[in-house]
Amino acid sequence: MLGSAAGGGAPQWNCACAVCLDGRADRTQDTVAVSGDGTVWYLINAGPDIRSQILRTPDLAPGPGLRQTPVRGVLLTTAELDHTLGLLSLREAVRLEVYATAAVTEALAPVRSMLGHYTDLRWRAMPVRLDGGLDLDRLTVGRKRPRYAADLDGADWVSALRLTDRRTGSSFVYATCLPAWTAEFDAFVAGADQVLLDGTFATEDELTRATGRPGSASSMGHLPMASSRVHAARHPGTRFRYGHVNNTNPSTADVVADGSELLTS
Repeated sequence: MLGSAAGGGAPQWNCACAVCLDGRADRTQDTVAVSGDGTVWYLINAGPDIRSQILRTPDLAPGPGLRQTPVRGVLLTTAELDHTLGLLSLREAVRLEVYATAAVTEALAPVRSMLGHYTDLRWRAMPVRLDGGLDLDRLTVGRKRPRYAADLDGADWVSALRLTDRRTGSSFVYATCLPAWTAEFDAFVAGADQVLLDGTFATEDELTRATGRPGSASSMGHLPMASSRVHAARHPGTRFRYGHVNNTNPSTADVVADGSELLTS
């Protein structure tokens, strides 16, 4: 877990809610690093804090070559700014592979144009067999567009990812932007060793209670933790934890922190 917070981090720079003022919140924005062999690594999303997150993670240290890095590519689950702004901070890469849906790829056309002037940028579709022994599968779980892409078409805006180790069969599901627990999603997580769920909000009305701002969890495209726990209980053989935690969310049970390791074998 490179970062475990929703957009804005925690504490959020302009927020005086109880959680931010408490002083114990210390989360950077949502990004996860995954590897099948401990040598080749992929980032799930690239948040604005990506530079500092990589530098503080020994497994992602550069070398032995002068510009050699274990970071092989980025797997995007949405086109939201808190999941994509870090791509610009990776412009020094000799080559950068980015995996995304058609809708996300189209929305990020300006970013692709800019990055293409700095690095050998290769845009890929999903699913795919990844280097390092991982198979990547994808499920569309939401159609919520980023505000800046409100006029674009497409349906595959929000994805859950399942990564399976080809050697052991162990698997990890990433779904930190989950608007609803559908039958398709239930089948997608079935048999997984680890699942990282949407921990943006603890309850449906959290944001309004904490800040006075209008808006429910579901209206913002997030299934609250109180609702997903009921569904997760039907999968006793799977370890469920929560990431993408909003700065207003005081939950601690099953909530990951920056630097947490989610091992599947």
